[in-house]
Amino acid sequence: MIPEIDVRRCVAAKEYEGTLSFSFEADASLLEIPFVKFAAPVEARLGWFICRDNETVELSGEVSFTLCGACSRCLAEAEQSFTYRAEAVFVRGESDGEEYGYLNGKIKLEEFLRDSILFALPQRLLCKACGEWEKD
Repeated sequence: MIPEIDVRRCVAAKEYEGTLSFSFEADASLLEIPFVKFAAPVEARLGWFICRDNETVELSGEVSFTLCGACSRCLAEAEQSFTYRAEAVFVRGESDGEEYGYLNGKIKLEEFLRDSILFALPQRLLCKACGEWEKD
């Protein structure tokens, strides 16, 4: 389950920063690489900071996951881990395309996490042999 950040509660309690650490199942439809799947749940380690002036929330941290399946080049078994350094700004109200929005004082992280995974995904998955060959 993906937690939410309750901005109203945090401001009322004078908690203007914190951390979240959790795992969740990624949506398999994010993968466009044939014969590849997420090997385990995605791990998220995030820190947040609420700006006192306007309740804008800055979020940063890491999203990590492992892919496994057939090598895109030779079809041998392949497994590779990825870590993406993600940053975002959440503003009260609707999203404006550059910043995420939040309504009713609660930040829902699903869209941010989905985008982070999409940015981190490779175009193909390579086994160690093909990965070494490509480096040369």
